[in-house]
Amino acid sequence: MDDTELQRIASDNPGLTAPAAQRVPLHRNRSHNGQSKTPQVPSSAQPPKITKYDVGWRRVIRNFSPSWFSVTMGTGIVSLLFITIPFKSDWLYWLSVLFFGLNTVLFSTALTVSILRYTLYPEIWSVMIADSTNSLFLGTIPMGFATLVEAWIFLCIPYWGPWAVTFAWVCWMIDCIVAVAVTISLTVMLISATHQQALHRITAAQLLPIAATIVAAGTGAEIAKVLPNPNNALGTLLASYIMWGMATPLAMTVLVMYYTRLALHKLPPREIVVSSFLPLGPLGMGGYTIMYLGSVSRTVFPQTELFSNLSIAGDIFYILGVFIALIMWAFGLTWLCFALASIHISRPFPFNMGWWGFTFPLGVFAVSTIEFGNQMPSLFFKVLGTIFSIAVILLWCVVATGTVRGAWDGKLFHAPCLANLPKKEDGEGNEDREREGG
Repeated sequence: MDDTELQRIASDNPGLTAPAAQRVPLHRNRSHNGQSKTPQVPSSAQPPKITKYDVGWRRVIRNFSPSWFSVTMGTGIVSLLFITIPFKSDWLYWLSVLFFGLNTVLFSTALTVSILRYTLYPEIWSVMIADSTNSLFLGTIPMGFATLVEAWIFLCIPYWGPWAVTFAWVCWMIDCIVAVAVTISLTVMLISATHQQALHRITAAQLLPIAATIVAAGTGAEIAKVLPNPNNALGTLLASYIMWGMATPLAMTVLVMYYTRLALHKLPPREIVVSSFLPLGPLGMGGYTIMYLGSVSRTVFPQTELFSNLSIAGDIFYILGVFIALIMWAFGLTWLCFALASIHISRPFPFNMGWWGFTFPLGVFAVSTIEFGNQMPSLFFKVLGTIFSIAVILLWCVVATGTVRGAWDGKLFHAPCLANLPKKEDGEGNEDREREGG
């Protein structure tokens, strides 16, 4: 793969490329005495036009792509890990509360800025949706919201009672609608696109909109466990099973495509090699979901007299759930080895928003591992899950530090899909700048 192709692939990923003003090549020549000359710029080259949309708050809002919601996913899974770590402690509980509060602020801020983006600049929405890579990150929105709902279940419901259960249930319904809409609509757009998608451009990011429905199903299992009405709990369980069945086989299909891409075209560019961890998301969360659904079914089925002629129906669902989850966990372990090998081969690689792909996939894999330790029970899985959890927490510290630095100097606020906006907007921006004396 030549340099031109690598640059084209990297440019399709939000947050991976530098602003256009930083990509202008400078050709430096040296005179016979070794002194550097002034950079030679062809006479036909025009300097990049800087408008009011390229500076200040307008630049931040316009370049605030959906990939920023991956920050809420990573922060949310850390708060859940502090809750689920089997070796309980008071300081772990308060750290989970702290990260839950931080994630609430981050999600609210990201949602507000996103609403402003598409309200002030509605033309960006159609351009973003048409982008085959940028649109995939819409799946991070319901997944980030799902982590808030799950943390609410574990942290708030035990203290605030029935109204908190109802609030979580309603929020889960909203999350399900958005997640299923993202999964179906983006998949339909992918298969109905007018342009042909090349195999070498397939990345693990294709799993993001699909994983949103799997995460919503896992949240539904946790909601069903705390609902006081058995019939409501049964409906929530069945809806969660349906969503799991909608998304998990589809995720397996994408994994086959992604493995074929790796086998034929080798590793992706180092700028997006972190996406190798993304398969752990649907595998880890899918296994956790089917196992937790089976565990709750053992309680709900007898209460509702579902399968009344088969008293062990709940036990059958539970046993099958644990078996399927174990298979998915083992498959995820294989992809974890692939991801670690890819990172080792491609190092070093530049920091970008894709680094958040370290946190959530590995985090849900850790949650699935810990749940095995609870269900079996097994000290091995509890310890291994705790090790994974510590790794995720440390990775969050590293990635969060890099994100704060990148956001402060503005390097991470760059959406390549804006290059597809109509050219007339640049002319309007220049007129406004001249009118303001800029």
